[in-house]
Formats: sequence, C-alpha cells, structure tokens
Amino acid sequence: MSGEEYAIPSQPLPVSSRSPGKCIIFGEHAVVHGAPELAFAVDLHTQVLARSAPGFSLNADPHAAEEHPYFRTALARRWVGGTPLEVRSTSRIPQGAGLGSSASFCSALVAVLGAAQGGVDRPALAQASYDVEKAAQGVGSPGDTSTVAAGGYITINGAGGDHLWTIRGSERDWEVRRVADPGWVWVVAHSGIPRATGDAVRNVTQRLAQPDGPELLAEFARVATAGIRAVAGGDRVAVAELMARNQELLRTVGVSHPRLEALLEAAAPAAEGAKLTGAGAGGSIVVLPKPGQEVDLVRRLARAGGLPFVVRPSPVGTTLVGEPEL
Repeated sequence: MSGEEYAIPSQPLPVSSRSPGKCIIFGEHAVVHGAPELAFAVDLHTQVLARSAPGFSLNADPHAAEEHPYFRTALARRWVGGTPLEVRSTSRIPQGAGLGSSASFCSALVAVLGAAQGGVDRPALAQASYDVEKAAQGVGSPGDTSTVAAGGYITINGAGGDHLWTIRGSERDWEVRRVADPGWVWVVAHSGIPRATGDAVRNVTQRLAQPDGPELLAEFARVATAGIRAVAGGDRVAVAELMARNQELLRTVGVSHPRLEALLEAAAPAAEGAKLTGAGAGGSIVVLPKPGQEVDLVRRLARAGGLPFVVRPSPVGTTLVGEPEL
C-alpha cells in the first residue's frame, strides 16, 4: 500500500492531527460485554501537534512520558525507539464528561505518530487507538475510539450499513459498521461532576455479575438494537421512547447521579428524548430536542447548572491538519 492510500498519510515531523469527540446514544456499558452500541462523532475536537525536541514532553510537562497514562502508553506501543518529541494538545471536549476526551486524544496522538512513521490506514488507527486507551484505563470497549476514528454514526456489534472494520480484543472481537445520519441536531450538557470511566465500568461489571445480570444485559441489547433501527429509519418518536428505557436500565445498574437526574428533569419540557451518555456516575446527558426548541433547551440546561453544547455529527473522523496555533 502506498503512502497516498493511507487515511493518515506519511508526513515528516512536525505533524498535526484533529479528532472529534463522541456521544453514545444507546448501549454504553453493555457494549463492554458484547452487546450492541450506537454512537456518533461530535463536532467538538482535540488537536495534537508533534515535533522533534531534545526530550519528551506533553504541553511543556517533561514528566508526562512517565506520568500521563495515555501519553506514556502511546509512546510505549507506537513510538518504540523513536526520537524525543514535544507534543502539544488542545481540546474543546470537557475532560471527564463522557464525551470522548481520552479517545479523541488517543486517536489524534496515534495519528501523528503513525504519520511520522509512514502512514496508517483507518482500521489500523482504530485498533491502535483502542489498544492504547484500553491499556491506559485497564477496561473498556472500542466504541469510543472507533467512533472518533470513523466519524459520523457507527454501531459496535449491531446492525448497520457498510462494515468498517473488526477490532480485536483479548476476550472478544467487535464489529464496527456505518449507520446513516438522520440529519438531527443534538444537545449535550456536562453536569460538572467528573467521572472515571474505569471505575464505572468495573462497578457495572460487578452489577451484571448478579443473578439478574444476564436479563439486564439482554434488555440493554434489545433496546440498543431497536434504537439503531429507529435512528437509521429517522423515527424520532421511537428513539425518544428507547432513550427513556435505556436511562431506566442505566439507573438500575447504578451509573446515574443526582446532578444528571436534575439535568434530565430540566430538559424535559424541550426534549423529545434524553439520557445520560458515556460511563455515567457524573459526566453528561444527551438530549434529542423538540424541533425548534434547541435554544430554549440550552437555556434550561444552563439554568440548571449544566454546561450545554448544541452538537452535530462530525462526518470526518481523525485526520491530519495544517499546523495549528497550539
């Protein structure tokens, strides 16, 4: 394969990349156990710039190569024996918000490292980004990293359109497919309560190990499967109903939070559907607004103490860009 055929082409240092965030509509947590998930890339981005330097650093921190889990892991897995790098990163994605800040950083970083080593195709970018994030967190699924690498709407282990790639894991594999964009606007709102994905995933795993766990997992899968079909068909009524059911399941496995519930209550008058998104136990909610009520929804969420964003799917996943002012 020539360099021109790579999604991330060969480019000498300095090299810069941009990667979107993500929002999960259906199936978070259950996807870790093989159930389907539906997510889309959001138009909030992380940019990463890498250039040669006397020593390794991340945003001027010379200790990051030993202390920053994602940076350390990416260097160990994707830059073995490479020359020292100065890496700078900036992001519009709130950290700990359930909107893919770590996945976006990992994919953007893997992209610049791959470009500097001759280029990388998109399936390999998705696999490598997942491997870095999983190794740094200890747990998780490839949903976040595949979404930001692909752009648009995707399913993990669910029905959909074109097959994009298969992510290999130590315990299972995940099939990643494209889903048609229904053309909707969404609103996400950060609660201001940070959450740790690894802790939330481990807690849900313990909950699903209880006697009713298989039944709960089956219901997560049923809701996600129906939700994928509803989004692909542009059925807003069905999507709203299924988001409510998904939120009930997330409450049952213990990952909602009083601040999230307050935001959901504040959103209700201007929302068709709403639920938490991501790992939960803090983080953010995602809302399908009633048409024409996006501004009212944003005001309601802000008055309730949230940090709202009107978001649209980013059709372009991780890509190289001209050198930014970082």
